[in-house]
Amino acid sequence: MVTLGCLIRSCLLFHPISPSPCLLSAANPFCVFIAVAATKHTHGAMADSQKEKFPPIQGGGSLMIAWQVKDKHVLVIGGGEVAAGRIVHLLNADALVTVICPSTGLNPEVSYRVAQKQVTHVNRTFLPSDLDDKEWSMVLVAIDDPAASTQIWKLCKQKRLVANIADVPPECDFYFGSVHRDGPLQVMVSTNGKGPRLASMIRRFIAKQLPSNAGRAIESIGELRVKLRQVAPRPEEGPKRMSWMKDVSDKYSWEEMCEMTDEDMTNLLEFYGPNKVPSFGDLRAMRASAVEAAKADVFDGSFGFSVGV
Repeated sequence: MVTLGCLIRSCLLFHPISPSPCLLSAANPFCVFIAVAATKHTHGAMADSQKEKFPPIQGGGSLMIAWQVKDKHVLVIGGGEVAAGRIVHLLNADALVTVICPSTGLNPEVSYRVAQKQVTHVNRTFLPSDLDDKEWSMVLVAIDDPAASTQIWKLCKQKRLVANIADVPPECDFYFGSVHRDGPLQVMVSTNGKGPRLASMIRRFIAKQLPSNAGRAIESIGELRVKLRQVAPRPEEGPKRMSWMKDVSDKYSWEEMCEMTDEDMTNLLEFYGPNKVPSFGDLRAMRASAVEAAKADVFDGSFGFSVGV
């Protein structure tokens, strides 16, 4: 009984959002008996001991993800300032954007995107059949007509399309946050629709704390990861790769990561096998040594000979 109870108790502890023991009764009454018995004696004490080990759950948040929309169709309904901001985010993510809005409703920025053929423009108001036109990855609505916006939202839900209705949080499957961008680095701040202005203030504060060369440093680390996978491509090497890359990231400063050349990366990868990370000074020395060796091998154009008498 104790062994089985411990087994079930372990399952409950490692699944904190699992049904409570009493809810297991629908599946198997025997499980209820064991789980309740285990809970009565030790579950409470063990649960208390885990409070500091596992992160607490804070409900009411959003799932923060980096949504990949590259080469996917996204529909934007509207052509004003809000739509312009949405379009910038989408184009930065390499989405295929279609804008539905009469030409008279396009603001200068959206008109520019249309003229540059950065987006596909449909010169009219929205029609319900537009939702069937393509396999839309998402639908963004930014029009000054609450009733029409709600109707589009309902149509999207009928067709199981994810949608965002600007300035109407209850009619959004996701929110747009305030974003800081520096090359591959993207930092988003969201107040979950409660204070967009505050999100912008917090984002600017965070951006000021970041190194000015953060984006370039991340580019270097990304290049190194690609080269490492070429050196150690096997799946079973995954844990070692991750551990070694962590050590590399911890070892070097932002400035050193920015300064790292292809030659430095090649030299650094020689230390992956023995699972070591040299100082950046050592990498510089290896680079300088290679330069000196190359100079020594260069023919200076002179010839020499000796004659014995």
